[in-house]
Amino acid sequence: MSELANLKLYATAEHPCSYLKDQQASTIFIDPAANLDVNVYSALSELGFRRSGGHIYRPHCADCAACISVRVPVQAFALTRTHKRCLKRNSDLTITSTAHPNIDEHYALYERYIHARHSDGDMYPPNRQQYIDFLNNPLGCTHYIEMRKQGKLIGCAVSDRLSNGLSAIYTYFCPTQTTRSLGRFAILHQIQKAQNLGLPYLYLGYWIRNCQKMTYKSEYQPFEKLIDRQWVLGAS
Repeated sequence: MSELANLKLYATAEHPCSYLKDQQASTIFIDPAANLDVNVYSALSELGFRRSGGHIYRPHCADCAACISVRVPVQAFALTRTHKRCLKRNSDLTITSTAHPNIDEHYALYERYIHARHSDGDMYPPNRQQYIDFLNNPLGCTHYIEMRKQGKLIGCAVSDRLSNGLSAIYTYFCPTQTTRSLGRFAILHQIQKAQNLGLPYLYLGYWIRNCQKMTYKSEYQPFEKLIDRQWVLGAS
């Protein structure tokens, strides 16, 4: 696409990697002033880029290539027994999707989630503006998939609709609802949603073989990895 060839790229300075100990990381990102649309964003996803707020980025580390883009070809996806149990456990939830969530309600849940699950991560301590900046999308293709129990918000999967699939941006949920496996349920729901929409892929972001925090992504089989600019079926 000619639009991609004209895009300007910028690189961050090296900084400590959030996932691998003693590694330095760097990121390239698309010029924030570029006039992007969903089609260009979709094409960039094919090249391994992700979205965080208004920034489209991908890892660009000098001495490491551990971060690998992965996606699920949803029509070939096969539910395991674990997946079926997860869907059954959450069959009592009401699932709705909105582009305009109640920020007060959602931020309160996000704040609880970060404090309980990610107090050692880059997003700690959370604050309201950080939450808005992290998930806000000026392209207008973002949906907040709300999971409610008797009207109460207990989970949310933030998902971008691309021309070639859905992109799972982030999931946050009530940290006391441990038996529901809401993180797993969120991915399964997005796979089913992509299937129903006739979209071929669910993009899961980056996967690192030796990172415990990312091993869950390989349970959604088959999955594809972006290797040398080619999507290939991967094994965990």
